[in-house]
Amino acid sequence: MAQILYVTNILIDFGALSQLQAECERAGIGRPLVVTDAGVKAAGLLDQALAALPGLQPAVFDQTPSNPTEAAVRAAVAIYRDQGCDGLVALGGGSAIDCAKGVAIAAAHEGPLKTYATIEGGSPKITAAVPPLIAVPTTAGTGSEVARGAILIVDDGRKLGFHSWHLVPKTALLDPELTLGLPPMLTAATGMDAIAHCMETFMSAAFNPPADGIALDGLERGWAHIERATKDGQDREARLNMMSASMQGAMAFQKGLGCVHSLSHSLGGVDPRLHHGTLNALFLPAVIRFNAAADSMQKDRRLQRMAHAMGLGSAGDVAEAVRDMGARLGLASGLGALGVTPALFDRVIAGAMADHCHKTNPRIATEDDYRAMLEASM
Repeated sequence: MAQILYVTNILIDFGALSQLQAECERAGIGRPLVVTDAGVKAAGLLDQALAALPGLQPAVFDQTPSNPTEAAVRAAVAIYRDQGCDGLVALGGGSAIDCAKGVAIAAAHEGPLKTYATIEGGSPKITAAVPPLIAVPTTAGTGSEVARGAILIVDDGRKLGFHSWHLVPKTALLDPELTLGLPPMLTAATGMDAIAHCMETFMSAAFNPPADGIALDGLERGWAHIERATKDGQDREARLNMMSASMQGAMAFQKGLGCVHSLSHSLGGVDPRLHHGTLNALFLPAVIRFNAAADSMQKDRRLQRMAHAMGLGSAGDVAEAVRDMGARLGLASGLGALGVTPALFDRVIAGAMADHCHKTNPRIATEDDYRAMLEASM
């Protein structure tokens, strides 16, 4: 049975950060822990966020790694408890927001994080005891600010998903002003992450018409504006539309994702240096081609509908258009350019087969199918 749930208060506009204190107070947060990273701090965005909290006394954890880990969650929880915090403000990209969700779990529940991982049957164990969370994204990519899930590397090295409606942020403050200084390559990689979310969730066979509509509109916005945002970071219209595409992708992917994310989650766990959005961009063409066989048997021909949203002539043009977009944006040409070798394939395939996104792909992949996708993405 499909469950359709949209619960986050979303404020999207230039200057939305000014509402941070009011939203903290609305959520009952009197002493927030701001979870962020060193890059956001160095860019001056942490100072802006703290200035938007004049009536509160926030604590700060600014050591979120690019792929958040259970160790980082523990360090943040220690500050949360020591400073008597009663809520969380996540400031940054998907890493900071996911780290904050990990803190929300660990601050209110006992035991190692893996206890609460989706593939370990842990989702029902995450309760309403989690502290309230407000998310302020500084990139336009993951959309974690409106999502029920988080991706974290646990102590045993696995990159696992954690999913609960209790983890959905109470408020998402989407201020495109915070993305104007984002470097071109990070703009491109996070933007392709947003586009991947829109495309992959739209391809999923699960029944969720609202998600389909949101994803298709998000794809159209993202595809039309990603090059503009990458080439001119001060293009305010492009930044606003990319931030919306990011948010829309995550609103839609409550429907489910697929093989792109099974592979990128797994490979990101094997080599945490690799950027999630870049991996999604590299895997998309191979997965689109793999899904084409299932799409040809469906009445609604989803690849053709995506092609229309992208301004392409036919469904057969979609995979190549994604590859060409990555090249125009200056992203890596293949996994080999990132240092990935076939020696890693067995580990990546094992992780992909176990990933929570594996079963929501429109065509269920075998180990051999995943190997072929990896080879095609090299």
